[in-house]
Amino acid sequence: MASASTYFYRLNPMKKQNFYPAQWRLQMLVCLGLAGLSLIDAQASEWREFRGPDLNGVLKSEQSPSSIKKADKIIWQAPLAGRGLSSPILVSDGVFLTTAEGPKQNELAVWRFDDATGELVWKRRFWATGRTMCHEKTSVAAPTPASDGERIVALYSSNDLICLDLNGQVQWIRGLTQDYPNASNSLGMSSSPIFVDGVLVVQIENDSQSLALGIDPSNGQNIWSLDRPKAANWTSPIRIPQPESDRHWIGLQSSKGITLVEPQTGKVVWRFRDGASTIPSSAWSGNTLYTPSNGITAIQLPKNPSEQELEITWNSSRMRPATSSPIIVDDHIFTLNSAGVLSCGEALSGERLWQLRLQGPFSGSPVALGSTMFFVNETGVAQTIQLNGSDEATILSELNLGETVLCTPALSNEALYVRSDSTLWKLGSR
Repeated sequence: MASASTYFYRLNPMKKQNFYPAQWRLQMLVCLGLAGLSLIDAQASEWREFRGPDLNGVLKSEQSPSSIKKADKIIWQAPLAGRGLSSPILVSDGVFLTTAEGPKQNELAVWRFDDATGELVWKRRFWATGRTMCHEKTSVAAPTPASDGERIVALYSSNDLICLDLNGQVQWIRGLTQDYPNASNSLGMSSSPIFVDGVLVVQIENDSQSLALGIDPSNGQNIWSLDRPKAANWTSPIRIPQPESDRHWIGLQSSKGITLVEPQTGKVVWRFRDGASTIPSSAWSGNTLYTPSNGITAIQLPKNPSEQELEITWNSSRMRPATSSPIIVDDHIFTLNSAGVLSCGEALSGERLWQLRLQGPFSGSPVALGSTMFFVNETGVAQTIQLNGSDEATILSELNLGETVLCTPALSNEALYVRSDSTLWKLGSR
């Protein structure tokens, strides 16, 4: 039975009998299989969640042939209302984001824009049911929404969780504060939801009632609930491939370290207990997890978590990030420090190879497509750099948007998407 705080809006189309002959049904299954392959390709090139398809800030160029060389021109811009730090996400031909409006930021909104033109397609508004207090630099609309290709799920700092289809029709709404009344902190929440093997994962960590939830995305009900360390935490969960498998683990980061969890059951299968940052999130590449812990710690992911001991590949205090999450591109790891200095290190050894000063400071994380990386600093300067292997990178372009930008950009094969409180931009090289 659904909890008292879950409300359902469902369409129940009349069921129809199958009148197709057997050979037609076989042809339909083949077509559906091909469509499934196309859906996988689309998911690999879309930007459906915080930090992209693999939740590590990278869009693989072989999955999405690039036509963007640098972000130095405005393709279109669209006005926004209210406040928001959430990143845009890209699903099908839509650009989606969230805002919080009103003097108390208690008017929650989800927006959809047309990717080709920047025109507003629809906007849905809701009242917050939880606490809307937060630090003046952040916003109630700090978590980035997530999509599984069929629905958009938006989480707010007020712990309101809203599920819409791509046309903006409400599927369900859940006020998590009604079930977990002490789950909040005075600075605001910012962890973004993700989808892992069909389960919606929400990390709500704070000083009082701290937990992570596995939720059925079809109805908003809990599949599992996991108690978490009682401490303020602004990191987001990550989806980690299991070695030699098509399944994934959930990576939950906190001040205590990293926990790997089975998505279907919420069972803890492995822990790294040496502490980790509560602001920048971890990234992974291959079978290695790169965690902001005592600088950066590279941890070998276990093939069998119940039997394999923890294996740390390297640790480097010289690669310590500030608020931006680390990113791994072409066997190199990149971090940004509080002074806006980009450090490049070897992913295999952690040896720092070079540093490059960019215009900072930065709140959001960088993103990459192939050997091109994109950065947007807090003053709204979009910077594009070209990576040159182990040699120092080249700055290709700078574009001043003239507004405060605190979000992590979204990326497609042809454009960079950036938002402030008042504007959404699509940037490109033509």
